[in-house]
Amino acid sequence: MRREGSPFTGLSTVALKESADHMVSSRMHLVMLLVLLTALGSVYGAIGQIKDTVGQDPFLFLRLFTTARDPLPSFVAFLGFLLPLIGIALGFDAINGEYNRRTMSRILSQPIYRDALLAGKFLGGLLVIGICLLTLWLLVTGMGILTMGLPPSTEEVLRGLAFLLASLFYAGVWLAVSMLFSTLFRAPATSALAALTLWLVLTLFWGMIAPLVASAIAPVDPYNPMTMVHQAAIGQDIARISPATLYQEIIQALLNPQTRTFGLVFLSQLQGALMGAPLPFGQSALLIWPELCGLIAAMIVIYTIAYVSFQRQEIRA
Repeated sequence: MRREGSPFTGLSTVALKESADHMVSSRMHLVMLLVLLTALGSVYGAIGQIKDTVGQDPFLFLRLFTTARDPLPSFVAFLGFLLPLIGIALGFDAINGEYNRRTMSRILSQPIYRDALLAGKFLGGLLVIGICLLTLWLLVTGMGILTMGLPPSTEEVLRGLAFLLASLFYAGVWLAVSMLFSTLFRAPATSALAALTLWLVLTLFWGMIAPLVASAIAPVDPYNPMTMVHQAAIGQDIARISPATLYQEIIQALLNPQTRTFGLVFLSQLQGALMGAPLPFGQSALLIWPELCGLIAAMIVIYTIAYVSFQRQEIRA
């Protein structure tokens, strides 16, 4: 039977309703309180470390995000650990929660298609994450201005906005993962556990798994040094299957302008380069473009799988 009208009728309504529900939910309040406290603690420690370099470091505000002070890690380390948890918390019961509350058939009885329902829930979660990230970035920048008495430069603002965009896509990957498991499993606890398991494997254990797989695919010949280079390249490619690896490389290039390449560096690649000289923002953007495209592609592919799974499900009143 041919559908009439746009499949995205009601998309904005669903997205705004989902974002409003997330903003007032106690689950979101607890997660953001955790993020806020850890972020403020790490930034406060970083300010104490870099106050003596005011006037010497041209990228002082970028150091707010990357400087660590024992026993606290850096701001980006906290964010890379907590962003997947935010995405999972917002999406693990997006679809199966409607089934359990017996509201799915009631929603779809309105003039709204499944396309708009799933896309609206996804965009609503992304909107909430984007608002939280922007607020957090403005808060950190404001703390830096008040304590150090210097405004950020244009280069630092551009790199900070690119950092926000990459963080949004990284969280979007895990939001799509949690929504996929929410369509595959009817129990919210099962979908949350599956998403957390995948997060643990790809974040904590993938760095150990990738070298083992690379050594099995391309064993090292002690009489041929190039086989070691080949194995390292394969290991790096396997490690990039994890969104965490892509996100770490993006953050490294954006918040450390001296970064010129990832992985192995040969002397031939350094000919004519000024060692220690920072790259302009445009060159850093070109450097991270493959990794950023990888995050966006992963988010779209995972969402598409969730979309197909949701479209094939039978919904009864």
